[in-house]
Amino acid sequence: MAIMVTQLDFTEAWDGLRHAGYWFLAIVILWAFLYLFNTASWMLIIRSVQRVPNEDGARMTSHFVTSSTSSSSSRISFWWLYKVSVSGFALNYATPGGLMGGEPYRIMELAPKIGTERASSSVILYVMTHIFCHFCFWGICIILFLITQPVTLFLRLLLGAAGLFCVLGIWFFLNGYRKGLAVRMLNVLRHFPYIRKWSIPFVEKHKEQLDTIDRQIAALHRQSKSTFVAAVLLEVTCRFISAFEVMFALLVLTNHVSYLFCLFTIAFTTLFANLLFFIPLQLGGREGGFLMSITQLGMSASSGIFVALLVRLRELIWTGIGLLMIKFHRRQKERK
Repeated sequence: MAIMVTQLDFTEAWDGLRHAGYWFLAIVILWAFLYLFNTASWMLIIRSVQRVPNEDGARMTSHFVTSSTSSSSSRISFWWLYKVSVSGFALNYATPGGLMGGEPYRIMELAPKIGTERASSSVILYVMTHIFCHFCFWGICIILFLITQPVTLFLRLLLGAAGLFCVLGIWFFLNGYRKGLAVRMLNVLRHFPYIRKWSIPFVEKHKEQLDTIDRQIAALHRQSKSTFVAAVLLEVTCRFISAFEVMFALLVLTNHVSYLFCLFTIAFTTLFANLLFFIPLQLGGREGGFLMSITQLGMSASSGIFVALLVRLRELIWTGIGLLMIKFHRRQKERK
């Protein structure tokens, strides 16, 4: 962060922020549109999870909650799920460990409607799909970059390493879809200091439920491949559209902006920022990603940091909106 501040032309940045105007508004509105794709992907998964029977062919019952699961996704409106999705992402932005904040909240909200095992399965499946699509997106962008841009030997080696990382990520998640991922991931966490203190007792206490969730994940992948394909297409499309955020930010500074430039910028930045997922708000990671990617693609360091500032402001606004949604929802529950 200190290095980025020293590289920033404060006069240029302040002038840009003052003149961002409708372009910044466009960035904020763009994300209202992008969250529609995320919600639609999750809704597809929820509906498919509810159609997958347990081993006895009966509807899954919950061992964590006693609420009835007799009603199906007809009780889940798209806009209610949209609100939960936005709030979940807001918690992920604001908490260390990323998924440690938003995903338990999603399960907690969804469980009274469809039962905890099905809620957990749908959330885990959505998270798997969301992360899986990151790897697909990065892999596609690496290929596009090699096809469209001149690259040095060093850059080819760097992109080759990144491509190998994406292939391993895709293989890992495809394997997880076939065999389930809940128990496997928690078993991996058992080897980390501090985390193992709660992960080992949790796995031992909820082994049966976790095995059930993994069976549901594997069954859904076998029986509903069309759902998997549709959810992946929605998520990958969302990432390609998100490149317009960088375009809108750069249009504040210049009239000549290439979509491919913005696409490569968002791909590299999200890759770098996700490697630092454990930092709250990915503070410094996202800014560093924008700084490195935009300067490598030929623009000034100040331009990169300016884009990062606008994106950070957008994140803070949507984080605030998501947290306010949680607060208003709790007040409505208290009134009932």
